[in-house]
This record gives sequence, C-alpha cells and structure tokens, in this order.
Amino acid sequence: MSVFMDLNVLFSADRSRMQSLVETAAHLGFSTVAINYVFEPTTKKKQEVPSPVPISELIGQLPVVQGRSRPIKVLNRLTVVMSEASHFRPNATEYRAFDLLAIQPTTEKLFHAIDRGVVFEVSYASALRDSTMRRYTIANAVCLMESCKGKNVIVSSAAEKALELRGPYDIVNLGALFGLSDADSKEAVSSTCRAVLLHAETRKTASGIVYTRISQQEALQDCVGSEAPAAKRPKPT
Repeated sequence: MSVFMDLNVLFSADRSRMQSLVETAAHLGFSTVAINYVFEPTTKKKQEVPSPVPISELIGQLPVVQGRSRPIKVLNRLTVVMSEASHFRPNATEYRAFDLLAIQPTTEKLFHAIDRGVVFEVSYASALRDSTMRRYTIANAVCLMESCKGKNVIVSSAAEKALELRGPYDIVNLGALFGLSDADSKEAVSSTCRAVLLHAETRKTASGIVYTRISQQEALQDCVGSEAPAAKRPKPT
C-alpha cells in the first residue's frame, strides 16, 4: 500500500486554518504533510529566518490518516527564495529547526548552480484559483516534464486552505495533464517524496541541498520567453 505525502502546505498563523488543512489531508489519505514557511532575503537589510511554530502549538490533536491506524505526520519546511547564492547557507544554525529545506532560484545562473541531483516540485493549488493560472500551471509543468523526462519530480498542493487540497489519486490523474505517466504520477506523491525525506535526513550530518522548488509562473515565463527573470529548466540528460 502506497504512502502518500504532500510536502507543501503553506503556513498560516491562523491555527484553525492549519488544523483544517491537516485534518483534510489526513481524511484524503496523506500520511505526511510539510508546513511550508517561505523566506525571501534581500541585500538591503538583515532579515531573520522565520522560526517554525511547534507542531503541538499550531495543531491540536493530530488526526488519524484515513484507512490507517496512526496519526498523520507533520513536518516543517523552509523555502528560501534566492536571488544571490549567498542567500542560501544549508549549514546555518537557523535552518536546523526545519525538517526540509527547499530553494527557489530566480535567475538562470543560480538555477544551473543547483541543478545536480535535485528533485523538482510542481504545485497545483494556484491552478484551482484562477483560469489563467490553470493554463500557466499546465504549460509550465509540461515544459518541465519534457526536460526532466518526468523523473525526480514531486507534485504538491501549496494549499492555503482545505478546499484547495485534492486526494492522492486525483493528483495522479492530474499528472496526465502535466505530461506524467501513471507510474511517474504515483511516484510524485509517494516514493519520490519518501526519497526526499530520506535525503533530508543527511542534512543532520552532512552538507547539501534537500531539493529545489521552481514556481509555476516563473518556469512558464521562461518557457514562453518572458523578459522577467525566471528560474530556468533543467538541462536535458
């Protein structure tokens, strides 16, 4: 039986909203979710990396996963939006409070500096909010899949509220629109996510990047030739 994960549920200081998100994820059959804190440093002033709220304070009793006999596992994730390489220091003490680290490069130079041995992420929630973003999300995902051959990809929600979550098998079906095979779609919400978590454990004893995150709109802009800075697609192998 597959273990499904959503490694990108956006953090909110609203405790009731977070409780609803986690309860819905458990009801849909996700065994693990990661609460995502986004940090965008600038060179203009010193900024403090956000500290994750203890899970016990943010969420009350953890709900039991649908179809299983154990409660859902909730992790903390930090996404660093990078415009300069100095913005990301994987061994920094303040990063150790997070179970997962992700980076979102905003320039081609940075992207090519981190395109070795990484896992890419496609998030679908924005496609549910707006018809234009739906087209952008699908076009971006297809663009990415053509480059990485559908491998080393995870699909997550980036949900801000419970209504934006979809069940694992709905996401598998959605993967077809992204250009993923059925097998690759299932791996993108199960085994590849598990590999990310295992890789993240190495950060406890060794330096390295857990995985990268490329936003839908940025990647799409690159594919359609936008003049705005955007993270570039991975090099074909």
